[in-house]
Amino acid sequence: MHIVVIGHGMVGHKFLETLAASSMLDPATPLRVTVLGEEPRPAYDRVHLSEFFAGKSADDLSLVAPGYFERAELAERVVLRLNAKVVAIDRAAQSVLLGDGSAVSYDRLVLATGSYPFVPPVPGAERKDCFVYRTIEDLEKMKECAARGDGTRQRIGVVIGGGLLGLECAKALRDLGLQAHVVEFAPRLMAVQVDDAGARVLRTRIEELGVGVHTGKNTLAIVDGDETTHRMQFADGTSLDTDMIVFSAGIRPRDELARQAGLELGARGGIVIDGQCLTSDPHIYAIGECALWSGQLFGLVAPGYDMARTAARHVLGAECGFAGADMSTKLKLMGVDVASLGDAHGTTPGSRSYQFLDERRQTYRKIVVSSCGKYLLGGVLVGDAASYGALLQTMLNKIELPEAPEYLILPESGNTVRPALGVDKLPATAQVCSCNDISKGALCEAVAGGATTIGALKSCTTAGTACGGCVPLVTQVLNAELKKLGVAVNNHLCEHFAYSRQELYHLVRVEGIKEFGELLARHGRGLGCDVCKPTAANILASVWNDFVLKPKHASLQDSNDYFLGNIQKDGTYSVIPRMAGGEVTADGLIAVGMVAKKYGLYTKITGGQRVDLFGARVDQLPSIWEELIDAGFESGHAYGKSLRTVKSCVGSTWCRYGVGDSVGFAIELENRYKGLRAPHKIKFGVSGCTRECAEAQGKDVGLIATDKGWNLYVCGNGGMKPRHAELIASNLTEAEVVRLTDRFLMFYVRTAERLQRTSTWRENLEGGLEYLRQVVVEDSLGIGGELEAQMQHVVDTYACEWKEAITNPAVRSRFRHFVNSEETDSNVVFVPERGQVRPATFDERRRTIPIAVA
Repeated sequence: MHIVVIGHGMVGHKFLETLAASSMLDPATPLRVTVLGEEPRPAYDRVHLSEFFAGKSADDLSLVAPGYFERAELAERVVLRLNAKVVAIDRAAQSVLLGDGSAVSYDRLVLATGSYPFVPPVPGAERKDCFVYRTIEDLEKMKECAARGDGTRQRIGVVIGGGLLGLECAKALRDLGLQAHVVEFAPRLMAVQVDDAGARVLRTRIEELGVGVHTGKNTLAIVDGDETTHRMQFADGTSLDTDMIVFSAGIRPRDELARQAGLELGARGGIVIDGQCLTSDPHIYAIGECALWSGQLFGLVAPGYDMARTAARHVLGAECGFAGADMSTKLKLMGVDVASLGDAHGTTPGSRSYQFLDERRQTYRKIVVSSCGKYLLGGVLVGDAASYGALLQTMLNKIELPEAPEYLILPESGNTVRPALGVDKLPATAQVCSCNDISKGALCEAVAGGATTIGALKSCTTAGTACGGCVPLVTQVLNAELKKLGVAVNNHLCEHFAYSRQELYHLVRVEGIKEFGELLARHGRGLGCDVCKPTAANILASVWNDFVLKPKHASLQDSNDYFLGNIQKDGTYSVIPRMAGGEVTADGLIAVGMVAKKYGLYTKITGGQRVDLFGARVDQLPSIWEELIDAGFESGHAYGKSLRTVKSCVGSTWCRYGVGDSVGFAIELENRYKGLRAPHKIKFGVSGCTRECAEAQGKDVGLIATDKGWNLYVCGNGGMKPRHAELIASNLTEAEVVRLTDRFLMFYVRTAERLQRTSTWRENLEGGLEYLRQVVVEDSLGIGGELEAQMQHVVDTYACEWKEAITNPAVRSRFRHFVNSEETDSNVVFVPERGQVRPATFDERRRTIPIAVA
């Protein structure tokens, strides 16, 4: 069977993924697929399109993993053709005609053509610098327009349309540095989703951000402005001058191919489909925004994904059906939480509503209940949407409301406790993750199968891995199931401490504990082990920043920290002096070269922009470091669970593209955070522009310079399981970067588990990135100042560990191979290679040292 898919957007790619998961891995399945994409690139995430202006590239937004179409099971079955515009469908011949004159035959055809932006028929709408907000190419044009200013005044941008996409677009204009305005024909913003009261709160919050809001405006014409490119003339006699106009006034289904082919269409457009997503032609399916089911078009991605799954399964002969979709939504618009569910306007006969408005905090909550008061029909949340997940599931699954439903939206106080809508009331069929169609039952099965953490649950079910909005509810299901199963999730560090690392950290800090013996006596038992001793040593160093090789701490360290170097496969150690930001003087390079030559060390440039020296015997370490410290170097902490490197590009100092001093800022950051002990190693990257030469978006902390400041990314890493860092704040000054980084790192140090990278910590953090942003950026816990002060203590008490080691006779005497002899290790054997040395192989060592072989 040959399947042709017209359109490789989010929904078209979901169709392909469903096919691949269902059948393509089976060599016996006679299936071929041709995907025809009109755009020049594969499917990308349109939901997060505005992040393109915050530093993300087209590759970052891509939904297609590198090498996806080259996978062995897909390479011979799937063909993706880009820049392939289909101009006609020949139903009789079962083929499609492309713009280049070629034709592709099909057995089954899937129309995933999506929609196009509606541009009102306003005179002047075709003028230069009038755009739509739909593709990456559109965004690139907007970006070029915004950068055209001469610097004499702030340029102005206007969005026509105050709905979901319009407000997202307004944020994009603000991110571009424009003075942003929203013009809406209706009397309020988001007229479809929120009511008058909710719209008033939303408008106030958006205007506080510096965005102009103009509602009830009918644009009659767009003409020349005096100092600006355009002037918008309104029906009420007023006008608005602007340099850029973006139309975001709704979408229309792309049904022109279906119309040409004679398929049944709706009266107002859209390709009519049935419950299997079949059109009026039994060989043709339609999915996504182009499809009309039961008289309804769906402009959200989740219903499109449901259609894609339905069509893919039906093609393969499975029993399935699309039964419509709930259009409830929750999103953050310019930092403001907005959620709408069900009958938000209370149009159901006999329904009644409860509303709560807090004008001081600018939050609004409303629920609509049935006439009997037992069932939730809808709601609106603005400014605080934390209860969205629980309310949505209550509505979708017709769970009976408590006797006083108004308490669901009232704030908690001493006399008022918001009643819980327990997840135990949800049926197994309840869809918890709509993006990936994961039910509560599937989550429960995964928990029963051993997934006892959020990270594990995400990995085995994919719930919460798309938009992330369901993570709080997924967490509730996990906790409820573990309780039902009688599973006590033991977070104890080891048999000697009935506490997690986070709990031990707080005990050390709150009780002022400064030695392992004291911690063991107060809160542990036994003598300790190889798990708790290094962990305790790490915690003590994080809190008090004490020298790790003091007699009371030295015996706790693992081998790397005990000798302040990484032990290598042949028993020698590495020497890695710090080169902050990758910068080193010529004299510094000469000094490193002289040391390497004197001690016969192997040298290599690292990925973190430093020079590694390998092959040092343990007895040589103090002498080597003495010479390096005399040359101005200090410990690079390559051996510790601490800050390793801050990688930088040359930035605005040298690069013609650079807009920020990445080297200078990288050096400042590395010198600030050097020596900070953490649950795991930490790496930074600082890029001087969005070309990203320092790979900042693959680091625990990453910074990218823009012409408006620094964008801060967190919780990325390379390695075995790479993870893209996430944008947590944008357009920051250097002082703001330092403040937020202080908070982020200290919050991580306080709350992460043993040997947990920031990426894994973030995956298991209940509330995800949004919770982390609230804590770090908005200081929701009120501990920002405390975290900053704690980091400042680390900065103020920093001392180079190697400098202290070589000047302390008792510590220096520890660096010897044998405790009772001055002899060196005769098993260390090197052989020459490429002008340097390397450890001898087993056979090479046998020729030098007699080794008994069984």
